[in-house]
Amino acid sequence: MTFPAGAVTGRSRVTAVVPLSGGGFGVVTAETPFHPLDHTWPDQPADTGLLRVDDMEQRVVDCMTGAVETRPGAVETRPGGAGSLLLGPDIPARRGDEGWEWLVVHVVERRVPDGEEAGLTVDEGRRRALSAGHTACHLMALALNAALASRWRKDGVRVDGLGHPDFDALAITSSRIVPGGSRDVYRIGKSLRKKGFTAEGLTAGLPEITDEINGTLRRWVAADAAVRVVVPSPELTARRLWRCELPEAVVEIPCGGTHLRRLGELSSVTVRLEASPGGDELVAETTTEAAG
Repeated sequence: MTFPAGAVTGRSRVTAVVPLSGGGFGVVTAETPFHPLDHTWPDQPADTGLLRVDDMEQRVVDCMTGAVETRPGAVETRPGGAGSLLLGPDIPARRGDEGWEWLVVHVVERRVPDGEEAGLTVDEGRRRALSAGHTACHLMALALNAALASRWRKDGVRVDGLGHPDFDALAITSSRIVPGGSRDVYRIGKSLRKKGFTAEGLTAGLPEITDEINGTLRRWVAADAAVRVVVPSPELTARRLWRCELPEAVVEIPCGGTHLRRLGELSSVTVRLEASPGGDELVAETTTEAAG
């Protein structure tokens, strides 16, 4: 996979073509710059773009994670002794489980010839907007952790790369990256309180907490810190890391998405916090603006 390094174009051999139950075809290539939707943590939407084989060019309207069971006893459905190709929520295993081959499946309208070379082009504008949103999402999480650090009354809780209690990792229930931003939902329930988080007065204190977070984000963006995705191997299942050289420290966060190269590519990152009426849920809406 070449998308972790920021690639948006490539050429590769078509290794499988399968009809999809909802219409269209799933195309697998030996290598791809397309980022697929992760079926286990679907935070960043899939890339879209173009796929060209010979004189046929068509839209890649979706890009999914696929898996083929390779253990003995898998159902034989295509050459090479592989099992049936399963997509997204139909995959019974978690990404990286043994006995499975993990693939990127490009969704197109018309069948393409198996074994031919394909030209692959990602919608670069959409990719950049999603990368900006994902980078901003990680920054928001770190700034949120810092702003809530004083609310932890127990030692020994998990900490982030800056040494603050990792509220983001401990409380998050969903995260959705959108072009130029993200929406993250946190659960503030009994489990979090037992770990030592003080929820009393949180709703009333959100204006001050929000100001502190946005101040931290302004400082980090101004520092134009370098960002990159650390890739130990080219497999889709490789444990990739987001690395950012913040003024305080170099921070790494496990991440399978795509990102900008520097924080200076953003002119601003802003968060808005909202608590549920009962105070048991916190929503963080993060937005970005690209540098001119």
